[in-house]
Amino acid sequence: MNIQELREHRQYPDNIGHETNRATFERDYSRLIHSPTFRRLQGKSQVFGAGTGDYYRTRLTHSLEVAQIAREAARSLLRAYPALSAEAAEHPGLIIDPEVVECAAISHDFGHPPFGHKGEEVLQHILNNLIDEKVRETMQNRNAAPEEEEAIRREMRHKYEHFEGNAHNFRLMMFLEKRENIDGLNLSDAVLLGTNKYPFPGTENVKGLYRHEWQYISHIRDLWGMPAGKKTFEAQLMDLCDDIAYSAHDLEDGIKAGKIEVHEHFLFDSHIQRLIVEKILTLDDFFWEGWAPEGIRVKVEEVLTSFLNIWNAKMPICDHDYSRTRREVKAYWVSLFVGSLGVVEDGNWKKVTFVKEGREDKDMLRTVSVLKSFAWVTMIRDLRVQRLQKRSAWIIKRLWDAFVDPVTSKSIIPGDWLRRFDRDQRRRDPIWTWEHMIIDYIAGMTDAYAEKIYNELYGLKVGTIYDMD
Repeated sequence: MNIQELREHRQYPDNIGHETNRATFERDYSRLIHSPTFRRLQGKSQVFGAGTGDYYRTRLTHSLEVAQIAREAARSLLRAYPALSAEAAEHPGLIIDPEVVECAAISHDFGHPPFGHKGEEVLQHILNNLIDEKVRETMQNRNAAPEEEEAIRREMRHKYEHFEGNAHNFRLMMFLEKRENIDGLNLSDAVLLGTNKYPFPGTENVKGLYRHEWQYISHIRDLWGMPAGKKTFEAQLMDLCDDIAYSAHDLEDGIKAGKIEVHEHFLFDSHIQRLIVEKILTLDDFFWEGWAPEGIRVKVEEVLTSFLNIWNAKMPICDHDYSRTRREVKAYWVSLFVGSLGVVEDGNWKKVTFVKEGREDKDMLRTVSVLKSFAWVTMIRDLRVQRLQKRSAWIIKRLWDAFVDPVTSKSIIPGDWLRRFDRDQRRRDPIWTWEHMIIDYIAGMTDAYAEKIYNELYGLKVGTIYDMD
């Protein structure tokens, strides 16, 4: 196959009937936009709970904003680097197609469960506890020696896997969504690899893919000749644009919500700055390697000083209108970051990153990191957000308790899920255990639907038998 055929190839033959007037990636975009998973993003939290106000971002609006930034960034890079076009490139992974990047951005948050990062954390914790429990049971039943425990743990990890939002992305796109007589949306290989931020199996990396989806993703990576652990240009650009949107847009939400105050007393508060430094120290980003806490604190103060200066410069231009200033400051940062994007060598591969004077601009990467961490510590750690997260964790754990027993819970699980589970179990190599099917079912819920089912099950709200599930 030539480069374009590799990129447009799909896992299954594509039955498009008489629809021959739309190109491959246009059909991918339509499938993503019209999927139930995309619609459910409107009911999933970004930072503030979905439904807490008509201003704040949800996963849906965040995804649309990332897609818009990514499309424009892709066009800008193509103007600056004509060799990145499909016609000029010599490798399928070193191409930037705005349509593919936009599709990847639209779908990049598909796998997030209800209640944001807290939901993801709780589902992962549930599976870890399950694996611990199965290891103990197996050790007892086999009367196994202590040195056998690690082998048994690997066996259980292989069977029950893990939960992670990026891995669940691919579970949705390649299995849970439905299209005619096949599982998944049957997207092109270019879009699948453009969405693949973590090109690893889950056995190697906690953010890696589940076994079933990795089988095909690793196959097409081999066909493309992708170096181990490297991402396509389109996946790199989508990932950067996600960070750009997060650093600018979540700060805007925080200011609107009154969680962030733009003045010296707030921005230079020693407690706030210490929290940002502590957050950065937990990150695994290469551009912070070797940085001591005091050096990070100096960088944090520098970025927040710049944020305040830009705010003060925009305020009079915006007629001292707080709302207009908030939007203009957001636009300034997005424009600055997108305008700094470029391409540099990366060992045996190439990298889309911030570039200054022909070299990777690590200082700009650190600036984005500081702004993201600032948004995190001022909002995620907010008292009311923390209370919401406590409640969210409780809801997810109780839903798991209600559904995990395959004997007693079959009467309260939708029939289409049970039919798919039965069909899956007839495969030579089933994708699901019962437990992971329940995890996937809960992960697909919106915030409001999870609350609804919780209330119905635990007596806080009876609802009506005429409610549609």
